[in-house]
Amino acid sequence: MKLQKYHGLGNDYLVLDSRGHTNLPDSETICRICDRNRGVGSDGILWGGVPDDQGQFPLRIFNPDGSEAEKSGNGLRIFARFLWDCEVVSDQPFQIKTPGGRVEAQVQDQGRMVVVEMGKVSFDSTRIPVTGIPREVVDESITVLGQELRYSAATIGNPHCVVQRPATPEQVCEWGEVLENDPRFPNRINVQFLEVLDRNAIRIQIWERGAGYTLASGSSSCAAASVAHRLGWCDHEIAVHMPGGRINITIQSGYALRMRGAVTRVGEITLHPEVFDGIL
Repeated sequence: MKLQKYHGLGNDYLVLDSRGHTNLPDSETICRICDRNRGVGSDGILWGGVPDDQGQFPLRIFNPDGSEAEKSGNGLRIFARFLWDCEVVSDQPFQIKTPGGRVEAQVQDQGRMVVVEMGKVSFDSTRIPVTGIPREVVDESITVLGQELRYSAATIGNPHCVVQRPATPEQVCEWGEVLENDPRFPNRINVQFLEVLDRNAIRIQIWERGAGYTLASGSSSCAAASVAHRLGWCDHEIAVHMPGGRINITIQSGYALRMRGAVTRVGEITLHPEVFDGIL
């Protein structure tokens, strides 16, 4: 099995080319490949590469615990760079389809930067989803391990809980796991801890559903920037700072978002069959 490895600001993904691997790996295989001690090590696997009849590129995204993600901002940028490296696409905009919606991507700077039109953010509880009466989930209270926190929830094709306060990495790991699995979030949820730096900059720490503490996330950047703007704390152009680096978010009409961030190619990996001993 051959995979291509990339990272987006330290958030690393393995791309499994569906042109050569027509069958999806099962969850046990995904977990073994992503295992940082027994496999290659990765924050997830991207499976795609074959365009559909409309020339769009379907993409499936899998977390290291074997679960499937609806959407991933870093995953989308990495997949766009992979297609560009394969010379399947040019530097002109093209379409990628995910279970969380269709996006438009464009590779820039000889593959080092990718722009993605991520779609529209919604705070609608029925779409995220969040239990309770239908509402916009904005500036609500939640208690985690005896600590009362303020949060807002959003979806950009995948669900996010933006906690309206900064946190240390230790707090992110402690609170993030509890929030991810809180029963008010029936599909589990990605968690961001938000600190506003000024009208055009925020800092976030991230707990990613199915992956844990994460250095960077594109969809998390989108959600956190949207919440900061929705609460009146930030303007339309927002630099999102994370431990892995910076992503730039532009909030357009109707909360349609444009994301721009870096992608780095790591290399090609060929897995030996022995890595799958005991599961295949």
